Amino acid sequence: MKKINIAIDGPAAAGKSTIAKKVAAALDMVYVDTGAMYRAITLAYLEADHDDFEALLSHIDIRLISDNGQRVLLNEEDVTERIRENDVTAHVSFVASQAAVRGFLVDLQQQMTLDKGVVMDGRDIGTTVIPDAELKIYMVASVEERALRRQLDNDMRGISSTVEQLKADIAHRDHLDMTREISPLSKADDALVVDTTGQSIEQVTEKILKMAAEKIG
Repeated sequence: MKKINIAIDGPAAAGKSTIAKKVAAALDMVYVDTGAMYRAITLAYLEADHDDFEALLSHIDIRLISDNGQRVLLNEEDVTERIRENDVTAHVSFVASQAAVRGFLVDLQQQMTLDKGVVMDGRDIGTTVIPDAELKIYMVASVEERALRRQLDNDMRGISSTVEQLKADIAHRDHLDMTREISPLSKADDALVVDTTGQSIEQVTEKILKMAAEKIG
């Protein structure tokens, strides 16, 4: 089978990670959640309580482990659940906008794609990380639906939130991600738009698998 890279971009809570995991599993490809990597650095930033990102990054090791899903290790500590909490979510856009952080992670992410066979989701995958990806998806959904999804996810994780609060947070996050100076969230010219509003996980997964099949041949 021809090996390809698949880039899935889009705003927060559009369904990228859930769909990307299923697509990767169906195609026996490696899934990379770049958002989790930025969240891990955000957690390290919050715990360090200083703004010297160069110094912070010099002591950071991030690994993604496939083990009943994907586990995130920060300096060998499993932070998979911790990085989804509200304080990390509130600061991740700021941390992700830092040039040192983006340079550090983009380099690491590009190394992961050299042998192809990767499904990677994030904000700048098709535009910056793997602009030569054989298949690029730009996934969108309404703010209302994204807030409802995030609320359900928070409920399962035991994280306190309200739908109205999440709608405001998501709209603010969209603005920050789309207007930052370095690698803003934007649709690659050759990306295919997939609107997940009102669609099931299975429907969207099947749609992307058909797109991938055309590229694989």
